[in-house]
Amino acid sequence: MPALGDIAKVVRSKNAGPFTITLDIILPSVECARRVYEALTPELVARLYRVDTGEVEIIYYAPARAVKVNIPRLVPAGHPGDTDVYGAQQHAPLLGLEVGVEC
Repeated sequence: MPALGDIAKVVRSKNAGPFTITLDIILPSVECARRVYEALTPELVARLYRVDTGEVEIIYYAPARAVKVNIPRLVPAGHPGDTDVYGAQQHAPLLGLEVGVEC
């Protein structure tokens, strides 16, 4: 089964405020995006990013062939312990994730 990084056209992350990271997954088709959305559960994301399941928000946006995931930052943006103030490197764990979908 291919990894998410193999089937997605774009996988990126960015700040969604000082306490939230958003992960964008843009896929080759609406159908592929729907299948990824159905396979990408809050439990899976929570385990991958070490956050509580209830803090994971997954959104399917068909017009953009995309799935958006919002998770809390482990450290607020700009905090002395923050290693990625822009949140631009937080998508990496998704790249190797096998979601059981072929597109």
